[in-house]
Order: sequence, then structure tokens, then C-alpha cells
Amino acid sequence: MHELGVLNSMVHTIERMINEQDFTKVHKVVIEVGELSGIVPRYLEVSWPAATYKTFMEGTELELIVIPGIVKCKDCGRVFNAVYSDLSCPDCSSVAMEILEGDDLMIKQIECS
Repeated sequence: MHELGVLNSMVHTIERMINEQDFTKVHKVVIEVGELSGIVPRYLEVSWPAATYKTFMEGTELELIVIPGIVKCKDCGRVFNAVYSDLSCPDCSSVAMEILEGDDLMIKQIECS
């Protein structure tokens, strides 16, 4: 489970940002996670307390927004959600796809004071 490592990196990044802006408390962090990012949202939720334990962010609320994995079939041009279609085109069964969205992981919002 590499999600804990990803969160540890995010906590350090947020800490650096907060210190630069002279804030002292983080209340909430909103993270967007794409269905095709290779990150399991549930593992982020479970790992969050460990990633923030004994840091300035301990007790901070985590909100996850899952972005659908939208792809375009390179053979027939159909645009579809790859996850719901078992990673193959529902029209031509091709597995040759161009990812249009849903492969990112990003900090969308930080609420602090």
C-alpha cells in the first residue's frame, strides 16, 4: 500500500505551504483522486490518521473527490468510463485507449487559519 507514502509526502508539502503563509492550523484537506491514478481512495481514508499522527495536521478532516476515469477508444472513438466498462470499449471491445481524465491525484483545497 503506497497510499501512506503518498499521504506522508502531501503532509510535508502542506506543512511547507502553511509555514510560508504564516497559518498555524489546518482544518480540512480536499484531495481529488482519479479512478485511473493507481491510488485506492479507501486506502487514503484508512491511512490518513497514520499520515497525520503526531504532526500539526493530526485531527484534520480529509475529504476525497473521486474523478471518473474517462477514456477515448483509439479504434472507434467512443468516449466512456473505463472502470465501468472493465477497461475495454463497450462498442468494439478494444483495449487501446487514450486517457482524457481521471488519472491524477491532487490537493484541491486546504482550509486553514
